[in-house]
Amino acid sequence: MPEIDPKTQTELEAAVFRRLVSHLRNRPDVQNIELMNLAGFCRNCLSNWLKDAADERGLPLTKDESREQVYGMPYEAWKAQHQAEATPEQQAAFAGRQAEPH
Repeated sequence: MPEIDPKTQTELEAAVFRRLVSHLRNRPDVQNIELMNLAGFCRNCLSNWLKDAADERGLPLTKDESREQVYGMPYEAWKAQHQAEATPEQQAAFAGRQAEPH
C-alpha cells in the first residue's frame, strides 16, 4: 500500500463513511436486526459511534442529531416508514449473538 499522509487517510476514511451511510439510506429494506445478526453493527451503532466521536472532541451533538445524520431523517420517522417487526427467527439469532463472548 502506498504511503498515505494522515490528512489524506482521514479524508479517505470520511469518504468511506459517507458512502456507507449513503448505501444504508438507499437500502431501508435491510433491517437493523439483520445487520446486527450478520455484521454485529447497525445504523444505530454508526450513529452512536458518530456521537462518541463528537463527544470526544467536545462537540455538541445529541443522540437524535447523530441518528438523523445516519438515517437521513428523524429516527422515529424512519422507524415508522421502514422498520418491520422482527421475526421470531431474527429475534432468536439476535439473542444468540448477545450470549456470545466478545
